[in-house]
Amino acid sequence: MRVKRYVVDSMPDALQKIRTDLGKDAVIINTKEIRSGGFLGMFSKKKIEVIAATDSAAGSGQPASGKSATATLAKPVAPAATSLVNSPAAATAYGMQRDREREAQPALSFPEVPDVLPPSPPPQAAAPAGAQPASVSGRAKEDTLLEEIKQMKEMMQKLSSQRMPEAAQDPVFMELERRLLDQEIDSQMVQELLARVAEEAEAEDVPVTEEFALQSLRAQLLTLLQPQDGKGIASDTRIAHFVGPTGVGKTTTIAKLAAEQVLKHRRKVGFITSDTYRIAAVEQLKTYATILNVPLEVVFSPLDLNKALENLKDCDLIFMDTAGRNFRNEMYVSELNALLQSEGKSETFLVLSLTTKYKDMKAITYNFSKFKLDKVLFTKKDETDSYGAVVNLIRDFGLQTSYIANGQSVPDDIEELNEGQLIDWILEDNNHE
Repeated sequence: MRVKRYVVDSMPDALQKIRTDLGKDAVIINTKEIRSGGFLGMFSKKKIEVIAATDSAAGSGQPASGKSATATLAKPVAPAATSLVNSPAAATAYGMQRDREREAQPALSFPEVPDVLPPSPPPQAAAPAGAQPASVSGRAKEDTLLEEIKQMKEMMQKLSSQRMPEAAQDPVFMELERRLLDQEIDSQMVQELLARVAEEAEAEDVPVTEEFALQSLRAQLLTLLQPQDGKGIASDTRIAHFVGPTGVGKTTTIAKLAAEQVLKHRRKVGFITSDTYRIAAVEQLKTYATILNVPLEVVFSPLDLNKALENLKDCDLIFMDTAGRNFRNEMYVSELNALLQSEGKSETFLVLSLTTKYKDMKAITYNFSKFKLDKVLFTKKDETDSYGAVVNLIRDFGLQTSYIANGQSVPDDIEELNEGQLIDWILEDNNHE
C-alpha cells in the first residue's frame, strides 16, 4: 500500500493531485485543517492536510481488489473531518510512511510541510494496460462536482472576507476598524487596508503601533485618491454644466463659483437654467444674476438651447443649471443628456451631497457615468462628520474630484477638495467627548 500526504488550499486541489499521483482508485484516509505562515500568529493561511493511500497492486498498474474507491474520491470532504477510512492496514501504512518522512526531513515542522506533488506523474500513476476507461457520464459527474466545490469555496471566501482577520483582536486594529467603519468606508476596503498595514509591519519587522498604522493608512488612501491638478474650472472651458439629484445645492454652488470667476478671475459670465420644475428655482438664480450683474437665459427644452447660447455668445464662461430630478431613473438622465450637447470646450460637474447614503450615490453616479461626466463636486460638508463615501466613489468610478462646499455663504463656503485634509478627517478620532 502506498500512502501520500498533501498540504493544499482546497479539496479540489487535493483531488486533482491524488488522482494524478495515486490513480483513480486511491482512498482518502484522513483530512485535517492546519495553519501556516503569518506574523505573530496573525494572518496565517488556512491549509488542508490530506492523507491518501492506494493499494500497491493498483498503484503498480493492477486492478485494486475489493470495492473501487472512485466514489470516495468524488465525494466532497469537509476540512475538519477525521478518519474517513479506519482499516488497520491503512493506519499501519500511514504510520510507517510518516516515520519515513520524519527521518528524511527532520528539520521541517508539521505546519510548514510543503505540497507533495512530483514534477511529473510517477510510473505507478500510469493507467493499467488492460484497464477500462471511465465512462463519459462518470467524468461529467466528477467535473460537475468539482465545479460545485469550487463555487462553494468562492462563496465561503466571500463570506469570510467580510469578517475581520485575527489581528482585529489587537486594540490598535480594533480602534482603526471602528474609525473607518464609522466613516462609512466599505467594509471590504477596510479589511484590505488593515491587512496591508499588517503586511507592511511584517515586512519591516516592526510592531503595529497606532502611529505606524495611521501612517500606512494615510499612504494607502492617498494612493487610492490620486490627487490631481486642475480640480477647478479650466481656463479654456466655455460651458460648465452642473447636474445631480434634487436638493444637493446645485444653484447655490453655481452662484459661489460664478462669483469666484467674476471677482477673482475677471471673466465675463452668463447663466442658463433649465430648472423649470422647482418652484422659484428661476427666481433664485435670477437673484444671483442680478447681484453679480450677469445675464440669464431660461430654456424649457433642448430646442431652446441654441438660442440661449447665441444670446450669451459674448460671455467667456456659461454656467448651466439643470433641473434636479430623480436621477436614479435612467430615463431622466437620458433626457438631460440632450441638454449637455454643446459646441466648444465644456465640463460636466456631478453635484452630490455628503449627507446622501452611499448606496444612493452609487446608483446616481452609475446612471450619469454612461454619459459625459468629468468631475464630481461634494456639498453639505458642514452637515455631516462622515466622509468615507468620497473614498468609495473614487474607488468604484475613478472620478476626478473638484470642489467641496461647506455652507450656504456665497461665495465663501466652497474650496477645491484637498485629499490630504480629507484623509485627516477620516482618520481622526471622532468618538471622544
